[in-house]
Amino acid sequence: MGEARVEAVARHRVSIPPHPATVGAMPGPHPFRRAAESKDLDLLAETLREDVVLHSPVLFRGFEGRDTVATVLTHVSATLESFSYTDELAEGNTVVLRFKATVGDRELEGIDFLELDDDGRVRELTVFMRPFSALNAFNEQMKARLQASEG
Repeated sequence: MGEARVEAVARHRVSIPPHPATVGAMPGPHPFRRAAESKDLDLLAETLREDVVLHSPVLFRGFEGRDTVATVLTHVSATLESFSYTDELAEGNTVVLRFKATVGDRELEGIDFLELDDDGRVRELTVFMRPFSALNAFNEQMKARLQASEG
């Protein structure tokens, strides 16, 4: 990315406190953000399309369908401690939510990249996390939770 492009992107980045208006056309935080921050898992599921796809930071294959994705997000919510969104960017049918959390003694940063349908419901969610040591800790805890729930 050229230096001029980096400067242009940096000028458009907006840091927002927990519940302000977002960049773009939405009047406030996206309902997915509000549901995740309040750990309202029923509301979180309502923000998802029936055919939603979740792309995990640790698996090649995505999770498909509202019920499956809602179950995974329930385990994610239980795994991530001190979870909070720090930024929200919205443009058209795309919302980018930056977050911080801890997993055990590891600090983690991440991005939820939401692609919305025309009704504002999440049709695709791609999650990115760093650093690798925190992602590894997250992966281990998630594997244990998912195996226990299947068990």
